[in-house]
Amino acid sequence: MKNKSLHAISAMAPAQPRPKFPRRLAASVLALAGVATLAGCSKPADNNAQAQATTAHNVTLTAEQRQHIKLYTVAASTFHKTIETTGAVDFDNDQATSVLAPFSGPVSRLLVSPGDHVKKGEPLAAVDSPDFATAVSTYRKAIATAQTLRRLADIDKDLVQHNGVAQREETQAQTDAANAEADREAALQGLVSLSVDAKTIKDIQEGRPTPHVEGLIRSPISGTVAEKLITPGQLLQAGTTPCFTVADLSRVWVIAQVFGSSLTSVSLGDAAEIITGIDAKNFTGKVDNVAALVDPGTRAVGVRVVIDNPGDFLKKQMYVRVLIRARQESTGLLVPVSAILRDDENLPFVYALQPDGSFARQHVTLGYRSGEQYDIPDGLQAGTQIVVDGGIFVQFMQNQ
Repeated sequence: MKNKSLHAISAMAPAQPRPKFPRRLAASVLALAGVATLAGCSKPADNNAQAQATTAHNVTLTAEQRQHIKLYTVAASTFHKTIETTGAVDFDNDQATSVLAPFSGPVSRLLVSPGDHVKKGEPLAAVDSPDFATAVSTYRKAIATAQTLRRLADIDKDLVQHNGVAQREETQAQTDAANAEADREAALQGLVSLSVDAKTIKDIQEGRPTPHVEGLIRSPISGTVAEKLITPGQLLQAGTTPCFTVADLSRVWVIAQVFGSSLTSVSLGDAAEIITGIDAKNFTGKVDNVAALVDPGTRAVGVRVVIDNPGDFLKKQMYVRVLIRARQESTGLLVPVSAILRDDENLPFVYALQPDGSFARQHVTLGYRSGEQYDIPDGLQAGTQIVVDGGIFVQFMQNQ
């Protein structure tokens, strides 16, 4: 009852008015409180950032932790660069030729197929050529004319000795005979240039009749028929229509594409290895030519490697990998590949030992890779000790 009476009295008593503050004063107090709070929080954050910045540059390891890493002293070294690139197989153009039609006319028969081995002078195709028939006829007429005029010249020579003819007539007869014999030789050379066989020429010279003889396109060299460019019935134009490509494939060229600064490491006589990627078939050769011009399409320089090709394994336009081992000696700072780490921006760095015994990140520039070593053109000096085994452990300790 007593508690209920007190509550009732309290409810009946008039409420005490709360003190009033100006709104502007209240806002100012709140703002100052917020600034004080931020100021109190910012100082520890700055201290943490500074601490992290300090530890991000070097790491100090205990003697026990040092046992988990291995150091390497950087020193100048000499090495021979190996240029790795791609290339394409081509014929040895010193041992390959394009066979042009020596006469005009339609192709009547093909006598070889691509891949066939042929000897020098072996027929490749037969052509029903009016040029061929005209050349045979011209030679026959030239022989007959030369024989007749020579006989007349001999007669005039005998007559002039007995005053039977004038000296002038005998001289003219000798000139006519000589001209006819020259025409005969020219007609013979015409047959030879058309690759007429020796038996047919002998029959013509001896006046024996010859059957209808087809014009034969013959191989100018011994080798392999690499390309067949004509078909039966095709009309050939003398001296302009390409018919076959015959090449000696026992030796081929590989044209390697070399770019930029790598070109300074390539010289004539450098050894090269050709990797086909087919059944571990690799070939060796030597650089024998460096192009004088840059390919405008690829911006590369063609380097020609001469390769022996047993079994004709390498084919024209086959793509291969090319390793060119430079004879020229290079000098640089070589470090093991295991020493190279990458930061958050994928930039290469190493951990270098500092005078105070700590380890600091040292960014480097990666140059030529020689096996399991990198040439470092910038970022290190000879005599610097770097971590080559346990770099990941040092990086882990740094990130703690």
